[in-house]
Amino acid sequence: MSDKQLLHLVIGGELRSLEGPAEFRDLSKVDLVGAYPNYEAALNAWRNKAQSTVDNAHMRYFIIHAHKLLAPDADEGHAH
Repeated sequence: MSDKQLLHLVIGGELRSLEGPAEFRDLSKVDLVGAYPNYEAALNAWRNKAQSTVDNAHMRYFIIHAHKLLAPDADEGHAH
């Protein structure tokens, strides 16, 4: 494998409010979409989920840069 794995998670759910920080309405209903080896794969998954829930204004999906949590000093070569 020539590409370095940069773990990204995609999660989503209904937010309590559209104002202020993102807080999920019910943590037991958070949708863990999946874990992806790079930002581009995570972005594709995020887009699919975001588009499928466009009718619910409180539903939001997020990309978590998990590789930064696991190795905060590692340089991925680009900023997001």
